[in-house]
Amino acid sequence: MTPAACALDGNKQKKRKCLEGYSLTITGLSPETNSKDCTTNSSAALSPLQAKVVARIMPEESARIQLWKNIGGCIPMNASQYFRMVINFAEKLKIPADLASSENKTVQYNNLRSQFLRLNPSMPSNGIHFTCQSLKSNPVLTEIEICYKVNGQYKECSSHVVSNCPNSFLIKGAY
Repeated sequence: MTPAACALDGNKQKKRKCLEGYSLTITGLSPETNSKDCTTNSSAALSPLQAKVVARIMPEESARIQLWKNIGGCIPMNASQYFRMVINFAEKLKIPADLASSENKTVQYNNLRSQFLRLNPSMPSNGIHFTCQSLKSNPVLTEIEICYKVNGQYKECSSHVVSNCPNSFLIKGAY
């Protein structure tokens, strides 16, 4: 939830995703692993065309490179294959209109969850989790986590992934 992240963190305000008004960006697709160290020295370099496609959902190249360096050692593919998979998953996920609006909007937790489940019928009810933070003492949606199987199908999230949003919260529409 880019507008909320930009409003909450002064260090992010000069980042491309904040300056160019992205409503949603992807932070990554993390592997479920028991390994404590997933770092890699393999290259995160993408072809110019793939880098341009990935930039539409992950605008910060430095964040993309850092993500790969942190998790690439636990992924059985190279960076190009990994980011292609991220794009494929992102294109498949249907997003409720409330999340892409330029207007601030207060929503009900169960209503937003229901919208996701209606738009993505194969998603289990606990295959999505919301994270909120306080902005001027109001709860604001800052992150949405979708859980996937390796083959790209939705799955139930692990029990340690817990939503912390109250029954009603704000979706920050514009930064």
